[in-house]
Amino acid sequence: MTDLFKFLLFWRNPVNFKELVDNGALIIDVRTPGEYKSGHIQGSVNIPLNKLNDSIAMLRKRSKPVITCCASGMRSASAVYVLKAGGIEEVYNGGAWKKLSRRTG
Repeated sequence: MTDLFKFLLFWRNPVNFKELVDNGALIIDVRTPGEYKSGHIQGSVNIPLNKLNDSIAMLRKRSKPVITCCASGMRSASAVYVLKAGGIEEVYNGGAWKKLSRRTG
């Protein structure tokens, strides 16, 4: 079993997302623009997973944490991996946007 696969299956997040957001964390919704348009967390930014690499330089300039979300948590987990590989150190997988919305509101 690969490390990424184990991470996706068994990862649990004890992070206080509300506290992160209250302190300025950026929520990045990595779903498609159509999915994002159908509903999203207020204040989140839509950067589809397939375009995330294009935003890494801009995100590295921020000193605040990043929280990723999507429909179920699979793409947001991939986004964490992409962002960390790109040098973004404080990144958290928020999982499904609807669930994250309840945890940050």
